[in-house]
Amino acid sequence: MHILIAPDSFKESLTALEVAQSIEIGLKRILPNATFENVPMADGGEGSVQSLVDATAGSLIETEVTAPLGNKVKATFGLSGDGTTAFIEMASASGLHLVPMLQRNPLKTTSYGTGELIKKALDLGVKKLILGIGGSATNDGGVGMLQALGMDFLDKQGKTIPFGGEALAQIACISSTHLDSRLAQIEIEVACDVDNPLYGERGAATIFAPQKGATPEMVEVLDHALIHFAHQVSQHIGIDIAHQAGAGAAGGMGGGLLLLPNVRLQSGVQILINATGLREKVAKADLVITGEGRMDAQSIAGKTPIGVAKLAKQFGKPVIAVVGSLREDYTVVYDHGIDAVFPIIRQIDNLESTLLKGRENLISTAENIARLIQLMP
Repeated sequence: MHILIAPDSFKESLTALEVAQSIEIGLKRILPNATFENVPMADGGEGSVQSLVDATAGSLIETEVTAPLGNKVKATFGLSGDGTTAFIEMASASGLHLVPMLQRNPLKTTSYGTGELIKKALDLGVKKLILGIGGSATNDGGVGMLQALGMDFLDKQGKTIPFGGEALAQIACISSTHLDSRLAQIEIEVACDVDNPLYGERGAATIFAPQKGATPEMVEVLDHALIHFAHQVSQHIGIDIAHQAGAGAAGGMGGGLLLLPNVRLQSGVQILINATGLREKVAKADLVITGEGRMDAQSIAGKTPIGVAKLAKQFGKPVIAVVGSLREDYTVVYDHGIDAVFPIIRQIDNLESTLLKGRENLISTAENIARLIQLMP
């Protein structure tokens, strides 16, 4: 029997690779003659860079960038083992966790640091860039990122506009004359699992800015600034980003990225499936095991286990999910390719202790799954 193990990470407990390795240890105790292949997975959000680095035998690169408030911080991105692909999480440079609670203000925060990460990747000669845009502290339409890459956003006096979402209302001219020419030579895939437009009732400011510290008054200012931004982009660049599905993701970063050449917004888990060559690996497997920290009804909305399961079902493969915990509404996953679900928590304990026992609980659960498999003819 050949078993493919393709889980997401268990947040605050184990990386996706550690989850896969723990499951393999438990299965091997009872199925010593089985063969295994571990493919760390993610859905484009937190942990995606580590999963891609692990899956491609790559490495992490650290560099200094501009944080959302303009101060300098250390940020990391991944580089594939062959050096051709960079893996970047926007949150590493422009994440909400980099802004103290009392200083969270999307009128002022910038995505400039994300552009600096992209530029550093270009310096390393990559041919492809995979960018996850979750967890941002910004609502600047990706303008900060574009400024770092050389695009000019000028006010009526011909001066560069300042950082922050509020400043988008000052844009009078946009020019790509100084945009880094190397961008035309690479492909950029953006992990984007929301379809929100740039502005309006479902736009970046209305839906996401309150999570980043915006008051109702700030939301109104930011929304009008994004409307102005979209108008200026249409006038000076000649593209419509206002109503593109996903343009409102990450404070409008989805829309801003569309100003760059060779950019595609797509499902995060699909990007990981393609990047890891999972399709070919599933085709060779007799059984597919996936998992995540907590499974519930939200798991069917683009999360890793369902992406893996749907792919497995294209090849008629059975799928088992091993998870940290369950909510009562988890049973919907059985309609989306999962055949059986096994939670790993063995006894009631406090959260801290439970997270520390993630590895041993996974091993034990995997061993019990193997015992069940052994009973099958």
